[in-house]
Amino acid sequence: MRPALRASRCGAALLSSAILTTFALSGCGTPNSGGGGGATSAAPASSAGAARTPAGAAAGTTGAAGTPQPVAQPAGGPVPSGFAATSVTFVSPREAFVLGTAPCSHAPCTSILRTLDRGASWAGLPAPVVPLGQRYSGGPAVWGIRFATPFHGLVFGNGVWETTDGGEHWAAVASPAGSILSLEIIDGQVLALTAPCQGQGGCGQAGTLWRRPLQGGSWTAITQVSDPRTIATQARVAALLNGTSVLVTANGGLTFSTFATPCHTAGVAMAASVAVTGAGGLALLCAGNAGMGSVQKTVYVSSDLGAHWTEAGQPPAGGDPAAIAAATPAQVVVAAASGASWLYYSGDSAARWGTAYLAGDGGLGWNDLGFTTASDGVAVHGPALSDDNKEGRPGQLLLTSDGGATWYAVRF
Repeated sequence: MRPALRASRCGAALLSSAILTTFALSGCGTPNSGGGGGATSAAPASSAGAARTPAGAAAGTTGAAGTPQPVAQPAGGPVPSGFAATSVTFVSPREAFVLGTAPCSHAPCTSILRTLDRGASWAGLPAPVVPLGQRYSGGPAVWGIRFATPFHGLVFGNGVWETTDGGEHWAAVASPAGSILSLEIIDGQVLALTAPCQGQGGCGQAGTLWRRPLQGGSWTAITQVSDPRTIATQARVAALLNGTSVLVTANGGLTFSTFATPCHTAGVAMAASVAVTGAGGLALLCAGNAGMGSVQKTVYVSSDLGAHWTEAGQPPAGGDPAAIAAATPAQVVVAAASGASWLYYSGDSAARWGTAYLAGDGGLGWNDLGFTTASDGVAVHGPALSDDNKEGRPGQLLLTSDGGATWYAVRF
């Protein structure tokens, strides 16, 4: 593995490596790097960038290669001007890492920020030296970030980059075949969902679910997945859609159960997204009958991890469905976009719905919708899609402290 540490390129000359070891700046471009590594439910989430994960490891814990972790995390440096977020991961209710980009003079302009106080303040960290891109980007590109502890994290896309010192150094590691559409860390295992993606041709409808021990090792193919989307995690449970079925694991992907979903008629009600609501619960978003910027949406819930489903209610029709997430079985949020971007909220187990957040942005959409606690949640609005954020997308980080009923934007 080749270390990939770089200084900020948001302006002047590069700092020396000696200075970087004590003053790590956010990456905005530089020398070379190598390749690395969860989703709908909470914040390392994410299950979407947000999935409930254990609070960080104590100082002195062991890294992927068995080497002792440093006692202190990198101090961090300035936040690059114009930073726009793409992906977010929480390792505790207050500590998070955000992957994004900012205008810089020497590409790639990929940057990483860290907060220790839930967004009240931020520091820049080094990033893998690889451009920010989209899931169908050709060549090396990254678009997701997940940390298992304050020290051990993965950045992923067309490749995987790994850190075991809190983001001060990154190295390319082995990656599963294909572009990584979703990656989550649960029960000491890394789960990755991949698909073949080619330029503007998009990604294939057949993907593969992979597993790798968090502490390192080779990737093992678990199963083929139809119409691959994202992996949802919470309460030591991971779930993902496989066409008209849902795959569920409670042991880090060592074994899976498969259950049929109640939404299975093409063009009428296809499964769009799944969320883990607790140790035994799932919420399922079905969607169909699209027309004129609206899509009929129905939420089903399960108290036995998908073995049985009950229709719960119908979110508003506005927008194409993007994701479903749940702080608790009672508090559910659905993200949608088309002409505008919406977050719909239900506080009574998906029976009744209202609009918690609306952006008249032309439908810039969402990433990493999820929850870190029963009340704290996160989403990326209008995520940056390219290096240097040439499209000028907002890349906003939104937070909620009341289970998704209200949301506010964080300033970087």
